[in-house]
Amino acid sequence: MGAWYIERGPEADVVVSTRVRLARNFKNFPFPCRMTAEQESMVLSEARDAVLNGNSAIAKDFVFVNLQSLDNLDRQVLVEKHLVSPQHAEIKKYSGVLVSRDERISIMINEEDHLRIQCLFPGMQIDKAWELCDKIDTLLEERIDMAFDSSYGYLTSCPTNLGTGIRASTMLHLPALVMTGYIRNILEACSKLGVAVRGLYGENTEAAGNMFQVSNQFTLGKSEADIIAGITNITQQIIEQERVLRAELYKQNPYRFEDKVCRSMGILMQSRIMSTEEAMKLLSDARLGVDMGIIKNVNGETLNEIMLLSQPASLQKYAGKLLGPDERDIRRAELIRNKLQHRI
Repeated sequence: MGAWYIERGPEADVVVSTRVRLARNFKNFPFPCRMTAEQESMVLSEARDAVLNGNSAIAKDFVFVNLQSLDNLDRQVLVEKHLVSPQHAEIKKYSGVLVSRDERISIMINEEDHLRIQCLFPGMQIDKAWELCDKIDTLLEERIDMAFDSSYGYLTSCPTNLGTGIRASTMLHLPALVMTGYIRNILEACSKLGVAVRGLYGENTEAAGNMFQVSNQFTLGKSEADIIAGITNITQQIIEQERVLRAELYKQNPYRFEDKVCRSMGILMQSRIMSTEEAMKLLSDARLGVDMGIIKNVNGETLNEIMLLSQPASLQKYAGKLLGPDERDIRRAELIRNKLQHRI
């Protein structure tokens, strides 16, 4: 696998990935929650045509996926790759997604808004993600008349997205903050600053494997530059705190620290049954060991690949068949053993 989500970018010891998302709506249609089936179909068709037929500059780089035509497994694979939201993956008659061939860009159609344009990069590359997202938005606006108000900016289904409609986020691996309990201070501070901290798949999801998504909560009254700068600054502060705590934990008891990450690595390499939850916890420890230079014979890209492939839907897709819960746990352990042993 050579997709962006396997790669490691800048600040990869803490920042797993960066995302910028824009919420946009068609001017001449009601918001999705008020649309008729006929209007949903028209929005889906017009959005698809705007990319595949209207912009020769990007048409060759995208494929259209009709979500209704996919079974539940394939929809969940898209969720696990962060190409659609969990809400968008729910069965709806007229919904789809335009995905770039490198899976770096996805345009969700008929989610909470008519369009959700998002760009994803490995590591801390928020400026690049915004630059690419802005480029796609500009190309779309050449073909689509967006809902815009001179006083409020872009009009969106949720008031928190009014204005620029931008949501900038970073996915952070914060094991030291969790182990020391300081993550509570981070959550409280972010809340006071109008910054949301969510789980692995965004709103209403858990922080599996010590993964936290940090993003702005509001857009009205702030420019894109202000929002990007704000998330960048907060992320940098969290990065520094996480690194300081990792160093302190290691200094306090290096043998215990090394034992924790090496023991987790040993379990990953030898287990015959493993749940998703256990795999995420152990992979978090292994990632910490790799990033601290304790585990030297496995790289971060391998762990990124394993983290994706061990998710329930991706695991079954990789196996090429549907699996029951017990079968998944057995196949997950087998996959992890094979991937790690192949790299050593």
